[in-house]
Amino acid sequence: MTEASFPRQYARTRRFSLGTPRALAIAPQGERILFLRSRSGSDALTCLYELDVAAATERLVVDPEPLLAGGLEQLPPEERARRERARESSAGIVRFHADRAAGRVVFDLSGRLYLVEVASAQVKEMAAATPAVDPRLSPSGEHIAYVSGGALRLICADGTGERALAEPDGPTLEAAGQVTYGLPEFIAAEEMDRLEGYWWSPDGERLLAARVDTGGVARRYIADPAEPTRPATEMAYPAAGTANADVTLHLVPVASGGEVLQVKWDRQGFEYVTKVSWSEHGLLLVVQSRDQRRMQVLAVDPSTGESALVREDRDDAWLDIVAGVPACLEDGTVVWTADVADAKRLVVGDEVVTPADLQVRGVLGVDGDLVLLAASTEPTEVGVWTWSVARGLARVDGEGGPAVATGWCGGGTVVVAERRLDRAGLAVTVQREGRRVADIASVAETPIITPRPRLRSCGARQIRTAVLFPGGHEPGSGRLPVLLDPYGGPHAQMVLASSSMFLQAQWFADQGYCVIVADGRGTPGRGPGWDRSVRGDLATAALEDQVTALHAVAEEFGDDLDLSRVAIRGWSFGGYLAALAVLRRPEVFHAAVAGAPVTEWRLYDTHYTERYLGHPAVSPENYDRSSLLGDAAGLQRPLLLIHGLADDNVAAANTLQLSSALLAAGRPHCVLPLSGVTHMTPQEVVAENLLLFEAEFLRSALRAPARLAP
Repeated sequence: MTEASFPRQYARTRRFSLGTPRALAIAPQGERILFLRSRSGSDALTCLYELDVAAATERLVVDPEPLLAGGLEQLPPEERARRERARESSAGIVRFHADRAAGRVVFDLSGRLYLVEVASAQVKEMAAATPAVDPRLSPSGEHIAYVSGGALRLICADGTGERALAEPDGPTLEAAGQVTYGLPEFIAAEEMDRLEGYWWSPDGERLLAARVDTGGVARRYIADPAEPTRPATEMAYPAAGTANADVTLHLVPVASGGEVLQVKWDRQGFEYVTKVSWSEHGLLLVVQSRDQRRMQVLAVDPSTGESALVREDRDDAWLDIVAGVPACLEDGTVVWTADVADAKRLVVGDEVVTPADLQVRGVLGVDGDLVLLAASTEPTEVGVWTWSVARGLARVDGEGGPAVATGWCGGGTVVVAERRLDRAGLAVTVQREGRRVADIASVAETPIITPRPRLRSCGARQIRTAVLFPGGHEPGSGRLPVLLDPYGGPHAQMVLASSSMFLQAQWFADQGYCVIVADGRGTPGRGPGWDRSVRGDLATAALEDQVTALHAVAEEFGDDLDLSRVAIRGWSFGGYLAALAVLRRPEVFHAAVAGAPVTEWRLYDTHYTERYLGHPAVSPENYDRSSLLGDAAGLQRPLLLIHGLADDNVAAANTLQLSSALLAAGRPHCVLPLSGVTHMTPQEVVAENLLLFEAEFLRSALRAPARLAP
């Protein structure tokens, strides 16, 4: 399909995420795979599919469109918040849960609960309380647990026996929404990647449920000034230095009349619950201290609620939460990761089993004695590897050049999803016994532009950097204005061997810029020492590395860059970095677009901020040196601040406080408020026109040529 412009296509396809397969569940013998995918690259409504591995054929199991009244979703507040935490921009069946045999599936849609018999594709709406969110089948498929009104509830798969298993203590608490069962607290979902609030036991006889009490957490009120008659939304938001939610765990029996047991651990010393793993080998719990320097793996006795220490890790800076661990091999040996010799390494039992030159990114799954992991030998690439006692370490993703891959495993089947630098799109392959036996098709649209990044390692620190020029640009044909386009902080990489990472950057390059994307200190993939180099100061090293990358690129391509016209743009931490650049280094940066920036770190949440800057009452100097508010009087360059007024992650107060400080200092600047827009800007009209607005602002600020490409 021909598009009038890249911004239109980029927005309509949800950044080209629509039509890609995801959320795989593999049947116990590996013979079938359930997955989600929309029907096309422009259809946001996600459906449930099944792949027959032996036949290499797929079929549609559930199309949610007939289930939606008028074709529109009506999301309960809990589901809307979960999607924001998960950065979920699709609609329809955006998650599902299968029983152990992958014969039954449950999902929620517009607050209603549905059960699917996979073989017959029969869909039945359950007579559950509404709104129903996060339904999960017991391993046998006999019962469905779900959350409604802050209570953890149960219904039998035959539609009988609907009742509450655990609910708030009284009507006052329930009405205030201060206590919930079965839902994660804000920072667990936003910062720990723990989107679960309850877990089934392997025998299906009980559940472990999180009770979250936000009574002591400070409140924020998010209103839409464009809709003054609409009440503000209240949320519990634990800003740095303030109280977190009180989280306890409870073992809840399915049988009526059984005793509910509270799990016991040192909650004073370890207030964060980061992971839960409940398998036939036992119930494992991971807890973390508030300063994040200690982490314990605990084995919980489900019959008593007592816990015993399995291992404890300590670090003088912080300990990372790693996806997929703890897990267990088929003999019960615990799989974990640890920082050893400046590398994140796989630990099985007490043995470190991966080499120091392989950075483990996460454990993707365990199948018997086989561990599937994502890992890197080069930070711009992510490969999929297996480890087993018998066969050791082996790579299983493609070998056709630089790529970024992830995977799933189960029943002897391994699935690898791979994006490459030299081609667009996602390739998903299915392997059995090391042999490719099937593909899962992606129907995502092909971008109308082709990124052409040149990857470099810049400066003494070998900062991974991508350089992009306009299509058809001839070396030495003229000096181009420069645009830096980083994220540049913890938790996210931009310079990866994936064409999709550089679509926006190439579009900006095609407007007549040399675009530079650099991953400086603090970004993932370079090992614990690199990560921890931003401890106590989120500003200095991050900004210095952007300048280093700029100068290194200018040295290599000196005849093509005009260093008198350098701009920087970014979102979230990248927005913070963009504003920081023009405030502190105006001799280098001549204009900035700062989207949803954290301008004052005391406004951001506990778990993220305190990891890097400590507690503000103990280390206020770290917050002062990382804040932008004190730099307002120094603004000399054009600055555009953009913020969604419905952002519940980085509050719009960040932009408004910086704007007030700039105005008080008499410094001209621009502010673009986005009514009804959250941190992830999912609205098509916003995503499209925001790119165009930024491009025009930068063109004017840098006296750049008129737009060269659509």
